[in-house]
Amino acid sequence: MGTKPTLSFYGGTGTVTGSKYLLEREGSRVMIDCGLFQGYKQLRLRNWAAPPVDPRQLDAIALTHAHIDHSGYLPIMVRDGFTGPVYCTPGTAELCAILLPDSGRLHELDADYANRKGFSKHHPALPLYTEADALRAVERLKVIDFDEQVEVARGVKLSYAGAGHILGAASALFTYRGGSLLASGDLGRPVDPVMNAPRPRRASDYLLIESTYGGRHHGPKAPEDALAEVIERTVARGGIVVIPAFAVGRTQTILLLIDDLKAARRIPDVPVFLDSPMAISATNAYRRDRTTHHLSDMEVARMTQASRYIRESEESKALDQRDGPMILISASGMATGGRIVHHLKKFAPDPRNTLLFVGFQAGGTRGAALVGGAKEIKIHGAYVAVNAEVVCLDMLSAHADEDEIIGWLKSCPEAPRRTFITHGEPSAADALRRRIEEELGWRCEVPEHRDVIELG
Repeated sequence: MGTKPTLSFYGGTGTVTGSKYLLEREGSRVMIDCGLFQGYKQLRLRNWAAPPVDPRQLDAIALTHAHIDHSGYLPIMVRDGFTGPVYCTPGTAELCAILLPDSGRLHELDADYANRKGFSKHHPALPLYTEADALRAVERLKVIDFDEQVEVARGVKLSYAGAGHILGAASALFTYRGGSLLASGDLGRPVDPVMNAPRPRRASDYLLIESTYGGRHHGPKAPEDALAEVIERTVARGGIVVIPAFAVGRTQTILLLIDDLKAARRIPDVPVFLDSPMAISATNAYRRDRTTHHLSDMEVARMTQASRYIRESEESKALDQRDGPMILISASGMATGGRIVHHLKKFAPDPRNTLLFVGFQAGGTRGAALVGGAKEIKIHGAYVAVNAEVVCLDMLSAHADEDEIIGWLKSCPEAPRRTFITHGEPSAADALRRRIEEELGWRCEVPEHRDVIELG
């Protein structure tokens, strides 16, 4: 590709998962995000293949935020030879120290469960990586404060600005002699019950923009109103509201909204259980990171006290024996693994119950199947009937919708030379491409997996 800088796309293309981009310039190599693929089997199989880039040849990795689809491949890179720094904001470092070991532990538990129950096609079933692998990855984290500029590889400098979305989330600006690249990361919403609005877009020659909600709009309905309606009608029929929630971000918002609704007596005072050790730890992190959310000390205290914490597996199993109204929040948000899968097996067949989704559901996940109207789902090698009501409240998403993305793009008067649309399923990415080209007149493209593009 000559001596010009290049940008390679090893994830986040044609899907909202697996985000990995490689910036190369005059021998310097920086990976931007390092996420796991989720959803369709053909995507998940990429997690098991050899790393797309030799980990030993990378100078650095830079994370935009801690969600597993942006950070969850780090333990594999470190296990396979990466020894450089992993740059991130303070909030992202704190959350990665929670999420990554928990992810490794879940991989080990899932493999052990599959071996004990005998439903895996692999003998023995092995974890994708272990808790020990993840802990070694956490040791590589190196914090950069917002607005601090650091040389992360020879001739390449990085600075972060807040992106809303979750604790620590940032857009990442890379500057080098002759050019610059801005990676939006996942953009939050301009008005959010918990998180600060994204900072205005910074000028750059090239732009990576996420497109999770391309072509879609969250609608005007207030999230607390929509949530109250779901809880009220479920409780009225004696059912259980089961919420597969992302451990970081949506769980905390849901807890705060439920507490608000109870205080206003808009919903019955039913018990609320938070059955996710990872989400419990992440919720407590809001006490310490005060830079990216706007909650007061009192609001943080209410949020952390709004549910009964379920830490031990035996307590979690006991929840499946309960009857009568309750609200059960458990990770993962797309129902791909963890304790929520066991709860779905128990509660999905009962028509009194509601399965409530509060974020984007990637294609190929159980969550997407349920939201799409599936009458049965496969769990642990067997099919489970779905008779419960299934609801998805998009307005509770932590992602900006298309109008909000366009608003962020317009927040800087200088247009990039080229815009690369990533982190979206094909229809969403193409919808955003058309909108940007027609409304802003920018040069846009939707890269394919493993594309390598010269940055002129």
